[in-house]
Amino acid sequence: MLKEAIYHRPGNNFSYIYNDDTVHIRLQTKKADIDSVQLIFGDPYIFVNQAWQYEKAAMKKSGSTELYDYWFIEIKPEYRRLRYGFELLSNGETLIYTEKGFYEEVPTDDTAYYFCIPFVHKEDSFNAPDWVQDTVWYQIFPERFANGDPALNPADTLEWGSTEPTPTNFFGGDFQGVIDHVDYLVDLGVNGVYFTPIFKAYSNHKYDTIDYMEIDPQFGDKQTFQKMVDVLHENGIRIMLDAVFNHSGYFFPQWQDVMEKAEESAYKDWFHIREFPIQTAPIPNYDTFAFTPFMPKLNTSHPEVKEYLLEVGRYWVREFGIDGWRLDVANEVDHQFWREFRTEVKQLNPDAYILGEIWHDSMPWLQGDQFDAVMNYPFTTGAVNYFAKDSITSTAFKHTITNVLHMYPNSINEVSFNLLDSHDTPRILTLANNRKDKVKLLYLFLLSFPGTPCIYYGDEIGMDGTQDPGCRKCMIWEKEKQDLDLFAHIQKLIMLRKNYLAFGNKGSFVFLESDNNIVMYQKTYKEEHIIFSINNSDQELTFTIPVQDIDNKNVHDLYHDKEIIWSYGKELTLSPGEFSILQFKTSN
Repeated sequence: MLKEAIYHRPGNNFSYIYNDDTVHIRLQTKKADIDSVQLIFGDPYIFVNQAWQYEKAAMKKSGSTELYDYWFIEIKPEYRRLRYGFELLSNGETLIYTEKGFYEEVPTDDTAYYFCIPFVHKEDSFNAPDWVQDTVWYQIFPERFANGDPALNPADTLEWGSTEPTPTNFFGGDFQGVIDHVDYLVDLGVNGVYFTPIFKAYSNHKYDTIDYMEIDPQFGDKQTFQKMVDVLHENGIRIMLDAVFNHSGYFFPQWQDVMEKAEESAYKDWFHIREFPIQTAPIPNYDTFAFTPFMPKLNTSHPEVKEYLLEVGRYWVREFGIDGWRLDVANEVDHQFWREFRTEVKQLNPDAYILGEIWHDSMPWLQGDQFDAVMNYPFTTGAVNYFAKDSITSTAFKHTITNVLHMYPNSINEVSFNLLDSHDTPRILTLANNRKDKVKLLYLFLLSFPGTPCIYYGDEIGMDGTQDPGCRKCMIWEKEKQDLDLFAHIQKLIMLRKNYLAFGNKGSFVFLESDNNIVMYQKTYKEEHIIFSINNSDQELTFTIPVQDIDNKNVHDLYHDKEIIWSYGKELTLSPGEFSILQFKTSN
């Protein structure tokens, strides 16, 4: 055994309190190095004849990457206290792994050798809103979704969809447009809407906030906003707003005061200014988003700034009943601010969803004291590289996704915000080189994966678009210009996710091995097993499904809604871009 590759550390993603009385434990070992792992565990205070009393339970392999195997077990400590270690077997050799190192036999003279969970406190479990697990999001860029009230149009508003989007043009999207098309959202099957910023701002994207307490006039007023929130809620759709607390816009009154009064401004400490006079070029002498002089960074540790922004978080929850916040550039704001933000928002609505925009490993923000989830771009990268770009092999894809699943506790994975594209990326159809079959496979994987999936407006009808601003085209409402087949495909997948518990977040996820380039994975909930097989190659593939002990009388093709006569070893053939979704019930 390669001892150097054997790793465990209590906390974070390797051991955590999953719910009231349940602990999840993971172990990392070198790939293909260990035959089996047993968890050694017991209460730290139970001794007989001065020997610690322990039990053993088999861990299961939960996934493999290029370098590592991962092992998993769920334990319910009888007295809510736990000491534990690992017994590893390989080629007849046995090794005991503990917090104090490696031993040939299980130490029983003391529990100090072992990893420790002192007490299973419910309060220490990760507590995200339950409703998020069952939510399929739809991201709306308000300026480009629908123009319902032309009277609100900004100056020089262009005819809807009459030209390509630019960083500066306007087409007049507004709240009334969303209200007018709620039936469309219901028909698609989504039950959450994530809006990019709606607050008063200079640009068409609104990430340069002027006033966090006011609706941008081009979208409507607060009465119309409340009407939209109410209409969405009446149709079973939650609403999440986007806030930019890392930086303000150039025309934010407090920043304008600094520009005018310099060192005499009462707001000079609201920002990170290195020296006066203010210099915007070639590089600003104040901190900004990237090096954009029009987005000065806010000093979130300043008491006045902090209270102003915390009130923003409270206000829209308290006054309008929004269901969540998506927080822009969240990793560049200090952790203490986010801790206070969570406390303030959750006091008003414990079920509010707090989502951070972070593109990398985000465990420091996911300790239960800041965010409920982050935007899962590692998932996005793996899915896009494999399905859309064909830039990695099926094996590399499985390794990437397995790593994603083991980055965080399962309780976090269940509410991770999974996406294929957004206002910040090229559209998925463009990334897939306009191959609709690839997009269909991507949405199959997205909507059957653990987490809370998001559809970027218009993707479901085949809209394309390059990097910003190309990805921000006007929504196409003419039926004859919409890809209704793609719409029906995504609509059906959402329906399956809602109707079959194993399909969605209730189902545990594991890749199955196949003898070719088929990507195969199994979702399991109690006796229900759903096996997904995907042919992302350019050739027809024939394969078998490695599942035994199935009830041959109850194999259901979920996508085509038909029964299949099944026997173990039966071969399936998938054409390029084809997939199967088969539901098995285990025998009683």
